[in-house]
Amino acid sequence: MVVQADIVLRNGPIWCGREEGVVEALAIFRDKVLATGSDAEIAPLVGPKTRVIDLKGRLATPGLNDSHLHLVSLGMTMGWVDSKPEAAPTLEALLGAISARAATLKPGEWILSRGYDQTKLDTGRHPYREELDRAAPNNPVMLVRTCGHIAICNSEALRLGGIDEASPTPQGGLIEQQNGRLTGLLAENARAPVQAAIPAATEEDLISGIERGGRYLLSLGITSCMDAAVGQKGGFGEIAAYHRAKRDGRLPVRTWLTLLGDDGRSIVPDCYDAGLISGTGDDMLMIGGVKLFLDGSAGGRTAWMTEPYLGEDKTTGVWMWEDAELERMVLDAHRKGYQLVCHAIGDAAIEQLITAYEKALAAYPDPDRRHRIEHCGFSTPAQHERMVKAGIYPCPQQVFIHDFGDAYVKVLGPERALSSYPLRTWFDLGLKPATGSDAPVCDPNPFPNFHTMLTRQTWKGTVMDEAQRVSIEEALQAYTEFGAFSQKQEKVKGRLVPGLLADVAVFSRDLLTAAPADILKDTRCDLTILGGEVVYERSVN
Repeated sequence: MVVQADIVLRNGPIWCGREEGVVEALAIFRDKVLATGSDAEIAPLVGPKTRVIDLKGRLATPGLNDSHLHLVSLGMTMGWVDSKPEAAPTLEALLGAISARAATLKPGEWILSRGYDQTKLDTGRHPYREELDRAAPNNPVMLVRTCGHIAICNSEALRLGGIDEASPTPQGGLIEQQNGRLTGLLAENARAPVQAAIPAATEEDLISGIERGGRYLLSLGITSCMDAAVGQKGGFGEIAAYHRAKRDGRLPVRTWLTLLGDDGRSIVPDCYDAGLISGTGDDMLMIGGVKLFLDGSAGGRTAWMTEPYLGEDKTTGVWMWEDAELERMVLDAHRKGYQLVCHAIGDAAIEQLITAYEKALAAYPDPDRRHRIEHCGFSTPAQHERMVKAGIYPCPQQVFIHDFGDAYVKVLGPERALSSYPLRTWFDLGLKPATGSDAPVCDPNPFPNFHTMLTRQTWKGTVMDEAQRVSIEEALQAYTEFGAFSQKQEKVKGRLVPGLLADVAVFSRDLLTAAPADILKDTRCDLTILGGEVVYERSVN
């Protein structure tokens, strides 16, 4: 008896993986890929109950895997004031949006906003607290830069956080003053007192964020993601929120949970005591790695560099940990069996992290632990050699080049900026780079990311070292197979081959033959399949 497929996709192209190539038809049975091949080969699997989807020349691929984003934050910030450049290109527009939100709130209620980039504002600078005071005189305001590492607070927010001109600057933080007065800018660890003053998210807030963000990802063809710092919004309670979301059918996408591990706010002890180590869970919800932050962002001038940023202050950025502190935390998580997925953007932070990984691997060898360097933006050739030798993998967000590349040139100069995020180099070294968006830092929309991988162009058209371009099939591999590899799940998902999960994205055009400019301009996801079920269909008039 021939098994009859539940779904058949035909009239491709269907890109099954970089080695597998393109087929005409794909059969799905339950939650797995049943078979791939020509229309004639798949035709016998079509029965009276089979749903046949005619692709009409559109491209189907494995479901995309955004290997580094913040799902809870993505969903929750979708309800904040939108200060991204597209929504608020000028300081006046940004302040107007905050003022409009204030008009809907009671005095004392918080106004939260995210997305501004001072390098794209008409003023070319960060907003000042006095400007936020005028926009919302009766409400505390926290305006978060697009990178998520810098916040501008108005006077009431600073008061509620207990921050004044006499407040000491914490390690790994910055409280900016000009002429002896607070500007409102807080960077990295200095934001904690204000963040602590914001009313805590309820479990329902967290679940709603998971659900809202996850549904948005499905509309983009993204079926898997990594939440890159579980515990930031709700501590250990985020673990419960995720499991309740899954139980109640409110977890839309496969999610790999990265546990916040920084001393002082780590949820790793609670997770470890509960038996939640890397690999615990199932295909829908799994404990992934442990996340430590080593520095900030390059565009915000807080990524830790060996050489100073441009400017009179000669800053080299913000570093979070003494070597001994970092090595102790890394060794502890490694010894407990966790994969580590640590944030390091500047070359100094990357150097510190590689050394910590090497020491942990020497103490407790594991040839396939796959410790990751999240972002890894300004790595050096010598560091690449050590990564290859130790089995350490980069997890970059190539869309940073699109969104922030011109800011990198502005703060670092062309020589250091243009060669950042060297994707071609990582491919050639066999480092299997995954990719993602770091949403809500960047929008999880994959098409600017694809465009950047193919062209190395910023949003302004600046070419950031064309030698680091990759092909469309390599870009797809980074978004699918290498995403699965980064989570030790390449034998479960990431390619369309019999026995692997039937996660599929269908796009409005054939990316394999489309011009990069067209991919960026108006490509859409038309249909998304997760585990053999159609979970998103775009309405086409």
